[in-house]
Amino acid sequence: MIHVLATIELADGVREKFLGEFHRIISIVRDEDGCIEYGPAIDLKTSVSTGEARDNVVTVIEKWSSVPALEAHLKAPHMASYRDRVKDMIRDVKIQVLAQA
Repeated sequence: MIHVLATIELADGVREKFLGEFHRIISIVRDEDGCIEYGPAIDLKTSVSTGEARDNVVTVIEKWSSVPALEAHLKAPHMASYRDRVKDMIRDVKIQVLAQA
C-alpha cells in the first residue's frame, strides 16, 4: 500500500468552487481498482496546529494498493476532465508518494 498527499494551492476565493468540482469525482475515484481511500481535507486551526490555517489550500489524502494503481488513476478519463475543469483555480500542486515504514 502507498499513501499520497497532494497539497493543492488555489487562487484566492475559489476553494468552495474547487471543492464542489472535487466532490463530483470522489465516488468515481473510490470505485477505481486499487483505491483504498480518497478525500479532501482543509486546514483546521487548533491548539495543536503549527502555523496558520491556509484558506487557499486543499490537501487530498489518498491510499492506493500500488504505484501502478495510482498511475492508472492519473490517466483515467474522468481525471482529465476534472483537471480541465479546475485548471484555472489552481496555482500549484505538490504531490508526495509515501511507503509504509
